[in-house]
Amino acid sequence: MSTLPTKDNFQFAPRIFLEQSLAYIDKLPHETFDEIVEKYADMNIAHPFREGNGRSMRIWLDCMLRDSLGRVVDWNSIDKDEYFNAMVRSHVSTGELKYLLLQALTEDLGQATYFKGIDHSYYYEGYNLYRIEDL
Repeated sequence: MSTLPTKDNFQFAPRIFLEQSLAYIDKLPHETFDEIVEKYADMNIAHPFREGNGRSMRIWLDCMLRDSLGRVVDWNSIDKDEYFNAMVRSHVSTGELKYLLLQALTEDLGQATYFKGIDHSYYYEGYNLYRIEDL
């Protein structure tokens, strides 16, 4: 679990409230696009892990979108800086994040799309030495 309250001047939920925050987030609906993005933004604030929150959350987001809407995010079509800026601002308003994600939704649920998304997710975090298709 994360004990760090901030990253790049972004305030996450204090650790003492993590259990409550996760219980709250677990109960949030995730049937519509708007509900899914709101839940995603709330989980970002909870930030339960010391490392890997962003990468695991993007996979979680794709799972919710796939299960509820039959779509996933084409992460290759979202600029890294625009995405991070939208995530920072999502604790105030999710409008920008919703716009970015909505423009990048795809019905292509194939394995190649999924793996390219994971690669791009790692790229967002500065990990780009290996690509899944090369392994």
